Amino acid sequence: MDFAYTSEQESLRDSVKRFVEREFDWEERFRIIRSTEGVAAGHWAIFAELGWLGAGLSEAAGGFGGGAIENALIAEELGRGLVTEPFIAHVVATQLLAAIGGDVVADLIAGLVMGEKRIVPALQEPVGRGDWRLIETKAEGHVLNGVKSLVEGGATAEQLIVSAQDGDSTSLYLVDLQTAGVTRTIYRTLDNRRVADVRLDNVSGTLLASGPEADAAINRAVEHGIVALCGEALGVMDTALWTTRDYLKVRKQFGTAIGNFQALQHRMADMLIETEMARSILFHLLGAMADGDDDARAAAISAAKTQASSGGIFVGSQAIQLHGGIGVTEELNISHHYRRLYVIARQFGDVELHLARFAESVDRLV
Repeated sequence: MDFAYTSEQESLRDSVKRFVEREFDWEERFRIIRSTEGVAAGHWAIFAELGWLGAGLSEAAGGFGGGAIENALIAEELGRGLVTEPFIAHVVATQLLAAIGGDVVADLIAGLVMGEKRIVPALQEPVGRGDWRLIETKAEGHVLNGVKSLVEGGATAEQLIVSAQDGDSTSLYLVDLQTAGVTRTIYRTLDNRRVADVRLDNVSGTLLASGPEADAAINRAVEHGIVALCGEALGVMDTALWTTRDYLKVRKQFGTAIGNFQALQHRMADMLIETEMARSILFHLLGAMADGDDDARAAAISAAKTQASSGGIFVGSQAIQLHGGIGVTEELNISHHYRRLYVIARQFGDVELHLARFAESVDRLV
């Protein structure tokens, strides 16, 4: 198997890496997360100008001809810098619209790719605890009632793509956040991202898809979102690993660098193993995304998400332990890596949910 990226994909990675180094150093990140918006003015326009917002979308869907690999590469480099822009939400939104298709959707995608529109998915609800398949929001005659939780990018979005139960089937609606009956509560999560809970009280929405078409669109979009999220987790884990290695080389106890202590070297080895497992299983997942077998793809997605969650928590917690007391301080970057990994572990379902989905998918394959 060839795990080498193409020259175009390497150029894409380099462009994201340069952005993080130039525009998102640690002091700038502190300024951004302490601001009211939690994101920097102008950064999203840079994303659009550099082509990242359409890099993971096929040309037929209105993108620049890429796919899951491009989104994972972008997310991995953004993860290294703990960039707070809602890129994962953008991936899900564009994939939702691409799966639906049509002239109206094409105009929405064009606006998203150009950075002119801010549309984010609202698929999760309090009852689901990360499971996007549990929906209590009701739709009757295009009128929506319910609550959507943890809407990433909801603080700056103009419109939402809302999942709802319409009788016995699932539907997707486009909802303007300025519509009467929409109440948006914006708050900060543990990792300093801004999300929103959105209450819909007799809100009129525009129907985008219903029935099997809506279910297929949601499944496809969430799959791509999880791929990008696993890429981001890898970037955060890798940075936490080598940041900790560098600290152990300079921190001294008993007249020697603590990195010379065998017990700490063993911990670092365990962190490296978890990080490389996350990398390997991400490669496997990217291969499965190009495969036509739904069950094999579902199994690979849940396996990757499980490793990103459990491995990420392990790497983040060990990094804090090896830094000692300063590891939990706000001023040290390692605590922020752990916080992001903790949140990632619960996005799109936790370990228990994905272990169950993995088992179900494998049973169908046997």
